[in-house]
Amino acid sequence: MTSPAGPPPTGGGDERGQLRLLAVTACPTGIAHTYMAAEKLAQAAESRGIEMKVETQGSIGAENVLDDNDVSRADGIIVAADKDVDLSRFVGKRVLTVGVAEGIRHPEQLIEQVLSAPVHTGRGGAAAESAGGGRERSVAYKALMNGVSYMIPFVVVGGLLIAISLSLGGHTDPSGGLVIPKDSFWMDVNNIGVIGFTLMVPILSGYIAYAIGDRPALVPGMIGGWIANTGELYDSKAGAGFIGAIVTGFLAGYLVLWIKKVRVPKFVQPIMPIIVIPIVATSALGLFFIYVIGRPISWVFEHLTSWLSGMTGTSAILLGAILGLMIAFDMGGPVNKTAFLFGAGLIATGNQAVMGMCAAAIPVMPLGQGLATLIRKRLYTEQERETGLAALFMGCFGISEGAIPFAAARPAQVIPANMLGGAVAGAVAGLAGVEDAVPHGGPIVAVLGAVSGVPMFFVAVLIGTVVTAVTTVGLVGIGERKRGPGSRPGEAPVGGGFAAGPEAALVGAGVAAPGAGAVVSGEAVAKATAAGVRRDAEPTGGAGEAKAEVEPSGGAEVQVLSGYLTRETVQVGLGAGDKDAAIREMAGLLARSGKVADPDELVRTALRREEQGTTGLGEEIAIPHAKTDAVTAPVVGFARSDEGVEWGSLDGTKARLVFMIAVPEVAAGDEHLRILALLSRKLMDAGFRERLLAAPDEGAVLGVLREVE
Repeated sequence: MTSPAGPPPTGGGDERGQLRLLAVTACPTGIAHTYMAAEKLAQAAESRGIEMKVETQGSIGAENVLDDNDVSRADGIIVAADKDVDLSRFVGKRVLTVGVAEGIRHPEQLIEQVLSAPVHTGRGGAAAESAGGGRERSVAYKALMNGVSYMIPFVVVGGLLIAISLSLGGHTDPSGGLVIPKDSFWMDVNNIGVIGFTLMVPILSGYIAYAIGDRPALVPGMIGGWIANTGELYDSKAGAGFIGAIVTGFLAGYLVLWIKKVRVPKFVQPIMPIIVIPIVATSALGLFFIYVIGRPISWVFEHLTSWLSGMTGTSAILLGAILGLMIAFDMGGPVNKTAFLFGAGLIATGNQAVMGMCAAAIPVMPLGQGLATLIRKRLYTEQERETGLAALFMGCFGISEGAIPFAAARPAQVIPANMLGGAVAGAVAGLAGVEDAVPHGGPIVAVLGAVSGVPMFFVAVLIGTVVTAVTTVGLVGIGERKRGPGSRPGEAPVGGGFAAGPEAALVGAGVAAPGAGAVVSGEAVAKATAAGVRRDAEPTGGAGEAKAEVEPSGGAEVQVLSGYLTRETVQVGLGAGDKDAAIREMAGLLARSGKVADPDELVRTALRREEQGTTGLGEEIAIPHAKTDAVTAPVVGFARSDEGVEWGSLDGTKARLVFMIAVPEVAAGDEHLRILALLSRKLMDAGFRERLLAAPDEGAVLGVLREVE
């Protein structure tokens, strides 16, 4: 194969003229996309006689890392990723960047296209050039997701600490307000939480900027976010909140990219990224926000307050709906604080009904978004579902910021849903004449006795929460269907179906880890090897698959998957005729290992997992799995069905190759992911599946399954 016309490849191959390609695969929340893309690219390269090494990135860390020597010898690099990948090490090389799904679906095309991809100059920061053909996430999308992923821990930690301090140390004060005694232990806990919330907005802005402009953009992004959130700098009582942070993040990122393009003398170039660019970008962005953007924000704040003051005599339902809309719009931002301060200011005048409307709307956003992650789990990643649980807790304590990660990630769907739910809650509270004597919201104020009309207050909150959740699920589902299947890595299917491909079933089925995609390499597998069987992590086509080096001798028992799958847990003939019966039969198979303390509970857990979405992956494969303390240690079983079992698989095929994985809750993290990663990679090999189907007995099956290692 020769390179097309144009600049010659910058590597050079080896003495025989063999092409050398590199690849990086990564997805933000799952494991299967990362590994399947790596495997498909490696297979496609091997079939063409091309040498390829693939680096996989994820929550466990980068594996099979590309070193300087690899890069210097490479003729091109394919980056198949849906998360930010640092491309500065690839300067001067042809780089093709696409979404991770393209690495799974069209590996052959990517190998052809990378030979004519543009040479990466380094001017694009972490977001490199794409050579067309492959579907790549936009720079804006990746940058926004980067900021949100770094922001979430600050929201959760800050919000939960504030909620805990309020619940255990707070009380209503006769002078008005929900207070924690000064100089108390719980005030210290509250202050720590406030620090987390204070850092939340700059972190969002800073890491949006970093994803666009790389390290030089981090400082202007964070300082810009701090300025956006500090209204005193531009005569605003509320600041610009997370929406302002998104604006400053993108402004900082693209400003840094623009400055990088300015030609400077060579003696200045070394200090550009650490001194010149950060200082110029930070100063320019900060002054621009204070003098240009900040003034309009302050003006809007003042006029909104005046407008609301003129509405106090109008219909309580209309006023409640408007306040609810404002409370829900930016969750702690200027519009939210305008409505909140308006209601709080009227408490001293004896008009507590306005604050009652605000108090009912305040918890609706986090409660509604948390509820949405529960009623349609398959629309959300594992990390989003965990954030949803934290949001539910924060909502109970009137911390509306718990919904910010959802609004930042999907503003077009979440913010309208929040506003609708907030408007409904405020209108119901206004209609019922709910009053709140303290400037705070959420169920906690009712529990502490600050609310009159408690039953209708909870009715308003409940209705608003349900409206928010249902509307969110509907809008997110519509948005995902428009983007097409598999459009969000780690996400499950939308509208009752699954994203195309077994990788979506694995990730969307709820096996993804928090944060970025979990990555397991041959090295990691070797570390976990059971005693007596030594393996070396030898790259196979660059995929880093570990292979058995020493055959078991004598009567040694053959162990697969670090000893979790043994001869005892292999069965050639699966007799069950339907899925439920098959799971019960598989549970009995696992019980032979002596690691199942409660077979009935194992079956119930596996069946509950199936209710969330089928584990039938297509290609005649099913991998039911369970995280439960019904097992005392990780155990894997395999059974083969001659007739096939109807499993609701993606492609309509019956499951003939059935693996069942069970791990204790305490071991459900990396080990669960590792097992699934190994299986998902290997099962993409059609030859491997054929050998499993053809194996005549359990011993032969084990011989084939040893290839998984």
